[in-house]
Amino acid sequence: MRRCKIRRSIFLRGIFMDNKTRMEKGMAYRVDDTLAEIMKQNKILVHQFNSVIDPWDFDKLNQVAHKMFGSLGENAWINPPFYCDYGKNIYVGDCFNANYNCVILDVGRVDIGNNVFFAPNVSVYTAGHPVHPAARGTMYEYGIPVKIGNDVWVGGNSVILPGVTIGDGTVIGAGSVVTKDIPSGVIAAGNPCRVIRKITQEDLQYYFKDRKFDAEAFETVKAAYEKRNKK
Repeated sequence: MRRCKIRRSIFLRGIFMDNKTRMEKGMAYRVDDTLAEIMKQNKILVHQFNSVIDPWDFDKLNQVAHKMFGSLGENAWINPPFYCDYGKNIYVGDCFNANYNCVILDVGRVDIGNNVFFAPNVSVYTAGHPVHPAARGTMYEYGIPVKIGNDVWVGGNSVILPGVTIGDGTVIGAGSVVTKDIPSGVIAAGNPCRVIRKITQEDLQYYFKDRKFDAEAFETVKAAYEKRNKK
């Protein structure tokens, strides 16, 4: 009898768990008034960022971005328009560079490391819906975290899907759909995104395909490389 009561208590707690908690735990949840209000407050900041502040007023844009995100490091450069759901679920390191029309659906947590570059039209999706139409029709959805390491460059029009981790120093080619984890130190591209090759020491001397840095520029590159190796 006691075992039945314990099971019933656990079952009831599952039913009455609030949707915000369910969302934060990566469980199926539905948007209710509480979550809608949180999104509304973020939409006010997004509107200010995209439509109220002059796009050349970098200081004010940076101030709003810091209010929007869960955390944002130093020397961020985010070009409007930029869109996100909650904002507070986005945690970004130093020297983040997001070009035009970046979209981060941060239902789940999004961690982005230092020195990460997003080309135009990059989308990061933690949000999704059930596959079966009957389940999808209940308006349940989910958010699964995404993690992007340090020194990652994501090419234009790429999409990063829920649950993905991208390792340090990796390049994601333009137009990629990243459906699974990508390791560190590689070039990966395609739909679905696959590893093409490792990034090697020889790549240091090239700025585009077979085009090498000139002697003057390469001195700067070598100095930056040596500085990193000393850390």
